[in-house]
Amino acid sequence: MGAPRTYQRNEKMHPNPEANPNDRAFLGHPKGLGYLSFSEAFERFSYYGMQALLVLYMVNYLLLPGNVEQVWLFKPLQSFFGLQGQPLASAIFGTYASLVYLTPIAGGFIADRFLGKRRTVLLGAITMAFGHFLMAFEPAFLFALLCLIIGTGLFKGNIASQVGSLYGPEDNRRADAFQIFYLGINAGVIAAPLIVGTLGEKVGWHWGFGAAGVGMLIGLAIYISGTRHLPNDPPIRKSADAPARPPLTRQEWIATLSLLALIPVMAMAIIPNQQIFNAYLVWGDRNFDLMFLGTRLPTTWLITLDAIVSVSFLALVALFWRWWGKTRTEPDELQKILIGSAFTTAGMFCLVMAAITQPEGGKIGLAWPVAFHVLNSIGFAHMLPISLALFARMAPPAINATVIGLYYLAFFAGNAMVGWIGGKLDSMVPTHFWLLHAAFAAGAGLIFLLFRLTVWRPKAVAPSLSPTG
Repeated sequence: MGAPRTYQRNEKMHPNPEANPNDRAFLGHPKGLGYLSFSEAFERFSYYGMQALLVLYMVNYLLLPGNVEQVWLFKPLQSFFGLQGQPLASAIFGTYASLVYLTPIAGGFIADRFLGKRRTVLLGAITMAFGHFLMAFEPAFLFALLCLIIGTGLFKGNIASQVGSLYGPEDNRRADAFQIFYLGINAGVIAAPLIVGTLGEKVGWHWGFGAAGVGMLIGLAIYISGTRHLPNDPPIRKSADAPARPPLTRQEWIATLSLLALIPVMAMAIIPNQQIFNAYLVWGDRNFDLMFLGTRLPTTWLITLDAIVSVSFLALVALFWRWWGKTRTEPDELQKILIGSAFTTAGMFCLVMAAITQPEGGKIGLAWPVAFHVLNSIGFAHMLPISLALFARMAPPAINATVIGLYYLAFFAGNAMVGWIGGKLDSMVPTHFWLLHAAFAAGAGLIFLLFRLTVWRPKAVAPSLSPTG
């Protein structure tokens, strides 16, 4: 019993002023949530702005003869993949997007053991800004991607962990907070293609990448200005004389292992959503009717469409469950994730129908793509913010940032598959290509269901939500 009491005393020695159920300065939540949400919004503006351009930039410019030869160390990379053109662009995208979600494990470990979350987030933001500006120089393309991979690893998991740390262990506002946090993410995604994408496609690729760097600097400034409202970092053991953190309790180990078991299933579940930024953009660029009043809209605006729909349904879904919970029992996290899997599967069938109904030699109207974005966004609202809130709630305080970093392993594996599958766009019949994505969504939903029926016991793991176990 001594170790848990020692940890509890350490928590009191390092109080979190925002872990107060009466603090409702920002939309009924702690003021720190506002600074974290706006910082994340501008970080996502820069990230998704660059990502919206990345595949189109490679396919339509960088990988063309006369340009690709200028990129430092590109020949060894091309030899490694053994690909050219669109398949090579999809492979590079998938590798980059997967590594971006692998490095948060190291970022969480660095924060938990060495620097603390605040300093790690600051270092990550600076590194990402440098990477975005490097994208404006063609020879430094691979080094720019490396900076973005490292910077995102330092930034992403730790800022999400800070959101969870704003709340006490029994504060039910946490799940709602992560939906607000995701609203900030999607606000950045809405603006990114309109500004970064339009500049990149209409003015010049490097103007778009430069705008992404400016967005990252704005996010960094917001984070610095709000640090006094953020939770304090737990004490970091720096010498042999410093008191050691208590070992994890049995219940904390059970909670952690349960979360790890969900990671590969999450990887399957996110493949359809993440393909929006890869093969879906290339397919839409070739086949969608994007003419409006005699002008062809930028293809990257499909990302803005997706983000607008996502923001709308994140808000509507959150309001719906608030209303539902007043008179009925609200579903637990896994039940909501199951609902999300069903909607995601239905969304992928909309793309199957779009491919089936495409006129011979003609373009696809936007009715089926819009239906896809609507259904997929409802699925997104029930899956990603809910799963992140689940990890933040159940992860033991002593390794909270590390476990949230492990959560992003799902995105590492999922995006790696997105890159591999996206490379088959030109070799597969479109209906089969999108049916494959529907199968991933449905298969993940089936495994989630089996997990809940055989393993998941919400009440049994409830004690692990307490800091003292």
